[in-house]
Amino acid sequence: MQTSLPNQWCQRQIRLPAFSRGFHLITDHVERELPEIADVQIGLLHVFIMHTSASLTINENADPDVPVDLESSINAIAPENFPYHHTMEGPDDMPAHVKASLLGSSVSVPVHEGRLCLGIWQGIYLCEHRNHGGHRRLTVTLQGQVAG
Repeated sequence: MQTSLPNQWCQRQIRLPAFSRGFHLITDHVERELPEIADVQIGLLHVFIMHTSASLTINENADPDVPVDLESSINAIAPENFPYHHTMEGPDDMPAHVKASLLGSSVSVPVHEGRLCLGIWQGIYLCEHRNHGGHRRLTVTLQGQVAG
């Protein structure tokens, strides 16, 4: 008969530094701010961005051309020169909302034996859609079974 491991919940806010417009790997930021991941044998990490003009995604973490191409592609989908009605906060604001809606405000990553279960070429990206977005806040929630 197998005994179950105790469950653990951990939640906190992470304040990211201001990033320039584009796609930025933040996997290391998340892991550094949530050392409890190392104790989780099996679980799930949920990362939520608390902003409407930036987003999160998981994508390739090795080739530096990938974030450049992602930025170019998302700019083509939601260009600044589209005739938006919401323009009071500058020409990059409404396209930023569209991009954030398309990419999403959260990602979930399985945790196994103290490590994020990302593929070998995967990383968590902050997608900064504003020219001057400033610091961004994440709420990270870790839930899982911990070794006793």
